[in-house]
Amino acid sequence: MTVEFTSHTLIPSTSLSLSTSSRKRLLRDFRSIVESQPEGVNATPCDNNLLEWEALVFGPDDTCWEGGVFMLSMSFPHDYPDTPPTIKFLTKIYHPNVYADGSICLDILQKEWSPVYDVSGILISIRSLLDDPNPESPANAEAARTFVSNRREYQRLVQKCVQASLEAAS
Repeated sequence: MTVEFTSHTLIPSTSLSLSTSSRKRLLRDFRSIVESQPEGVNATPCDNNLLEWEALVFGPDDTCWEGGVFMLSMSFPHDYPDTPPTIKFLTKIYHPNVYADGSICLDILQKEWSPVYDVSGILISIRSLLDDPNPESPANAEAARTFVSNRREYQRLVQKCVQASLEAAS
């Protein structure tokens, strides 16, 4: 089965192990990203595997994250959207809500998960989290302390991540 959306071609090699509803939902999420092109985010399945995606989140304008290009991996469970995807930053990032391994502490990916969230919505939420961290629920205690106590130093460290993201992207 080949599904074609504009310039993208996707051949789901995971079709046999996916339920029909999960496959349809992932294809719908992919189509939505291709057609709507949400600002500041993009994602696509990896190597024709509908359960593994690569994503990009661009630093929001007029923030210390501006200009950054951050790569993420998205792993979808076989029962998506009933269960949320596992998402990790592949680009090194200094953020109160991002663990050292790149995992993200975001309520909609955990206790607040709902099948109404789609890939676009998830990535937009992650992009929003960049400039609006929750230091009360830190995944990186040092980044949370710096964010609260020394905003200038926090912004300097974020700028180092932005620069590194640009070097990695080129």
